[in-house]
Amino acid sequence: MKNPRKIKNNIDKRTSGKLLPVLVALALSGCAHAAKQEGVDAAQNIWPENDVQFCHAALDNATLQLDDFRKAYTNPKEIPSSFTNGEVKLITPFGWTSGFVAGNFWYIYEHNQDKTWLATATKWTHALEDMQFNRKTHDIGFIMNNSYGNGMRLTDNSDYKPMIVNSARTLMERFNPNIGVTYSWSWGTWEFPVIIDNMMNLELLFEASKISGDQRFYDAAVSHATVTMKHHFREDYSSYHLVNYSRESGLPIAKQTSQGIADDSSWSRGQAWGAYGYTMVYRYTQDKKFLNHAQNIVNYLLTHKNMPEDLVPYFDYDAPDDASIVNYKDSSAASLLASALLELAQYVDDQKAQEYRQAAMKMLRSLSSPEYLAGKGESGHFLLKQATGNYPKDSELNASLNYGDYYYLEALNRCKKL
Repeated sequence: MKNPRKIKNNIDKRTSGKLLPVLVALALSGCAHAAKQEGVDAAQNIWPENDVQFCHAALDNATLQLDDFRKAYTNPKEIPSSFTNGEVKLITPFGWTSGFVAGNFWYIYEHNQDKTWLATATKWTHALEDMQFNRKTHDIGFIMNNSYGNGMRLTDNSDYKPMIVNSARTLMERFNPNIGVTYSWSWGTWEFPVIIDNMMNLELLFEASKISGDQRFYDAAVSHATVTMKHHFREDYSSYHLVNYSRESGLPIAKQTSQGIADDSSWSRGQAWGAYGYTMVYRYTQDKKFLNHAQNIVNYLLTHKNMPEDLVPYFDYDAPDDASIVNYKDSSAASLLASALLELAQYVDDQKAQEYRQAAMKMLRSLSSPEYLAGKGESGHFLLKQATGNYPKDSELNASLNYGDYYYLEALNRCKKL
């Protein structure tokens, strides 16, 4: 594997000014949408200079790749989760990443409004119907909100609403009012484990509250965000991965990691879950304490001494300081953070907004370079390369991950609206 410290910055190729833009017509297979973009050549990292045009072009390119993806994987009950070492990992709807592929298809439909993508997204969404009652995971939000939630947002299909509400009711069974947070893993020896990833499942509760008018969903989401803010974060606004609570006292017993290099390190995707999660919580609550917290997390990340020049972080921000660690990058952490930054930019003053948008666009352009973006037919037809699933377990290293692709597509769609 290449040492990321030696990876040449492909952004320099793009900005060198040596390559003249060309006009290329992208004929999208099976799609009604076809658009001309300036300078579109993903393989050579030639993209339009204008950010919005770039995002259109990157989504057109993603459509071509995912068209091959949907032709290669046709059973929505066998869901491609990752691609590593030449092999694709298939999971059932019970896997925590099962909703991301349907979500990816929804984001392509959002981009091109092509009915064939609507049909594909609908098919892969309906395959998850039984997951509204899945009591084996806290990640029902990832599964159902990314599929049915996006479907409801883009089609206003009223049949999707009870799916969201039922899913939220299922998730609420894991909420402990004494502690004020939602229980995470149903395995292991922890007493009451809560991981930072859980912030992402709160959107399901907020949406269910809007649909049903049930204040309990909203209050549980706010409680979880507030307690997590108190116990998960250090003084510098970095986050622990996992906090184990006492069911009796409601207070933390231990704070540790499961996917970072050490309990006190900064696992990069976990930091991005936090930045995204608190930005989203502010969207629903308009409570400035959540907005301020999101900004503090982002400022910690963007100014971190180990943030690479291309803004695609290592799997752990502390990994470069440990000579025993192979410094794998994590493109999924970058796509997630880029999406969070584009939303966060809507809620802050003009100077901060410009800073956040510039950082997000640099991340997206880096991810759209040949270093991170799979070529046609590569990486099992996933979009992004160089993601890290679980370093301590030696799992999904230098991989393609369906959730990395999801947040890349989400960020590109958000960029289009700038």
